[in-house]
Amino acid sequence: MFAAGVLGACAAQPKVPWSASLSPWPEALDDAGSWVDGRARYREIFCAVNRERGQELPDYRLCESSLLTVGQEGPPTGRPVSLGQSRSGLVGLMVPGVGWQCVRNWLDYDNSAPEHVARFGFAMALVEVDGLSSSSRNARQVRDHVLSLREDWRDRPLVLIGYSKGIGDIFEALVAFPEVAERVDAVVSFAGAVRGSVLAGEYEQSTVNLLTWLPGSECDSGDAGALESLLPEVRNEWLATHELPPHIRYYSVVSFPEPERVSVGLRPSWRKIGALQDARNDSQVVFYDQVIPGSTLLAFANADHWAMAVPVARQHEFAASTYASQNDYPREVMLEALLRYVEEDLGVAGEAGDGPSRRLPVTADPDSG
Repeated sequence: MFAAGVLGACAAQPKVPWSASLSPWPEALDDAGSWVDGRARYREIFCAVNRERGQELPDYRLCESSLLTVGQEGPPTGRPVSLGQSRSGLVGLMVPGVGWQCVRNWLDYDNSAPEHVARFGFAMALVEVDGLSSSSRNARQVRDHVLSLREDWRDRPLVLIGYSKGIGDIFEALVAFPEVAERVDAVVSFAGAVRGSVLAGEYEQSTVNLLTWLPGSECDSGDAGALESLLPEVRNEWLATHELPPHIRYYSVVSFPEPERVSVGLRPSWRKIGALQDARNDSQVVFYDQVIPGSTLLAFANADHWAMAVPVARQHEFAASTYASQNDYPREVMLEALLRYVEEDLGVAGEAGDGPSRRLPVTADPDSG
């Protein structure tokens, strides 16, 4: 999300110790039981993909160590998992978090996850938004990207995936621009800062603006509103005063690492959030602050915030042996499983490019028939 290593490593004992438990869930949040539990079906799909081709892909890990069981998870559905070509040509657009525009050239992102899902008829692309600007400013960039999709993608079902601050950018685009909401079938919080991050109040915007000086950086400070947009009070107020479009399906993929799965460079911020709020965090966001109210909860990924979407260690051996020490995660498997789950849940039919998306009636439980 934003630079984490500048925070001091010495922190008080966590307010809420780490445990693989949903409880306690803050009483101030009224959505503790408002989400639908889709974890069992997502686990079936993830594990099927992992068995079929996980060992051919980077960062292979056993299914059991990739997805954490938090609290009680329902039984598997027993339904078959389709591993062939996408029936709909589902299009996914990822909106990244703070600083991506600044670090992408240094990162030398290999695009392996989008290329992997393209083999099976899905499409995946990154939405170019300002790295250091507010969600309200970036919302217009999300709008412009959605409305200028390449022609052969325009009639396919569309899912917006918000990583970190990107989920706030998506929310504001959906509400501010009805023409975007009309086009979108599904939205996913992918380690998203749905309710912001307590770390946003621990930094000055001038600190994150230093990312503009990184070698190869293509970002400027924009409207310098990134951290303000991530303040918990800002995000909670926005959620309380705005209604997300009800025709869209919402999903949440939560990063919830075991303590030993937090990279060395992220442990100071992981401990800091523990002292300020809750040790059940991914080094940037507490687990329950990643859940969209009323969404279908798909997974608790045993990965820290960087490991979810930023493959630092694949391109930089020094990083892998030092500050990004737990950056390995089967991101290709996770993305394919995510798109397959959403396609199945939307009930879309037909082949790619076979007209606008079609979906089954929305039910309270995606596995209820």
